[in-house]
Amino acid sequence: MTKKPREKRREGKPEENGGLWITVMGQLLLGGAAAVLAAVLTLLVCSLLISAGAVPERFMERAVLAACVLGSLIGGLLAVRRIGRSTLLVGAGVGTILFLLLLLAGTLLFEEASVSNGGGMMLLSCLCGGACAIIASNYAELAP
Repeated sequence: MTKKPREKRREGKPEENGGLWITVMGQLLLGGAAAVLAAVLTLLVCSLLISAGAVPERFMERAVLAACVLGSLIGGLLAVRRIGRSTLLVGAGVGTILFLLLLLAGTLLFEEASVSNGGGMMLLSCLCGGACAIIASNYAELAP
């Protein structure tokens, strides 16, 4: 009489049952939400400076791109810290999430969001900020 081998229980290790993927995606979304919050707060400060007359209005387009870079940098740093792995995909993922959320907000609020009106530069700014987050996190790990 032969015994059947027992099936191993797959509890405790998220790598074995797909929980790691869900955890990473959740942390990416959290980083994207932090990126949106940072970008909106940066734009609020820029609009207050323009309203006060401290900054000319012609700099607003550059301020939007700077807000995208800053937002994805902050969100990317948060995501890298929470995930524990600093790959370029994490930064690109947070930058893409930021761009898509900004595009969604533009579509919902203004019923039109054209990528041709500076959307390409916004996408590049978001991806650049996410890549800078990865470089900054790698630099922080290497620094004594």
